[in-house]
Amino acid sequence: MAQVENAQTGAETSSPRIRLNDLPPLYLWLTGLTVVVVVLLISLAIWGPEMDFPTTVSRSTIETDNGGTITLQKTVREVTGGAIDDAVDWMTIEGGWLFDGLSTAVTYALVYIENGLKWVPWPAIVLGVALLSFSVGGWNLLVFTAFALLYIGFMGLWENTIDTIALMVVAVVISVTIGLPLGVLGARSQMADNLMRPFLDGMQTMPSFVYLLPGILFFGLGQPAGIFATIIYAVPPVIRLTNLGIRQVSSEAVEAAHSFGTTPFQLLTKVQIPMALPTIMAGINQTTMMALAMVTIASMVAAGGLGDNVLRALQKNQPGNGAIAGLAIVFLAIVIDRLTQSVAQAHSRQETLSVG
Repeated sequence: MAQVENAQTGAETSSPRIRLNDLPPLYLWLTGLTVVVVVLLISLAIWGPEMDFPTTVSRSTIETDNGGTITLQKTVREVTGGAIDDAVDWMTIEGGWLFDGLSTAVTYALVYIENGLKWVPWPAIVLGVALLSFSVGGWNLLVFTAFALLYIGFMGLWENTIDTIALMVVAVVISVTIGLPLGVLGARSQMADNLMRPFLDGMQTMPSFVYLLPGILFFGLGQPAGIFATIIYAVPPVIRLTNLGIRQVSSEAVEAAHSFGTTPFQLLTKVQIPMALPTIMAGINQTTMMALAMVTIASMVAAGGLGDNVLRALQKNQPGNGAIAGLAIVFLAIVIDRLTQSVAQAHSRQETLSVG
């Protein structure tokens, strides 16, 4: 992450700053202010203060049985919402075979991962993850990882944690599979980058609960809906940082590769991706963290996992159980974050030593 921030800082300092001479002349500001005042006065004179938007599209009058009348009106929001509802209904009917197939594939993957992890005795998992933590992070990470996993187990949250990990693994694998090619495409094509950027901005600024709605509409309640919402929520970081990392590869390295007659595919796989790998790993790390956050929220659509414990604690007003499950989620997030960051840092150090 430090490399990304330094690269971004360097890009910002090298960009031209806005000078006073570049600002519009004073008469343009005065002209714009005059137009605003004129529009304000006209609006107050015709419609008065607290003016409402003209949202009504159509009106119709219907006579009732008792001789009265009822005025029905359609607003822009109702018409737009109805069109979206019709489109979703059409997609659900016509694309039912696709959604059913995706749901079946995701369910099978989750079942195999959950059964495999639950089949392994917990001491083996704790010892294996602790040794992995020691290999990439030293004694401090080993101690914390062992404590976090034992806390989860002794609090009776082991199976729900495995369910959460399975959901997160499937969501992250699909997100990375989608995100890496799109990030490469955005780095190689400015048009593709310009087309993707508004969608990525919308995906990252949309409230996370909104993603649960299309998941329910296309897949119904259950784990596939949670996976679908998690993918939409978690895929932007890996796309953006893959794009950024490849664009930040030095032009000298690219020119040197061209001078040796490399093909575009060789340039990408042997020069750009290896040099951009620390930034790409940072994107995968952020995608993993966002997937864990969204998987927890996805318990609202019956996705299961540790989010169920938090949700039940809220419904039953049990702050103790909620705090216990919340700490388990925090510990799990810290362990995963430290492991992925340590792997990225180890690879970066190895690249530095090989270059030196």
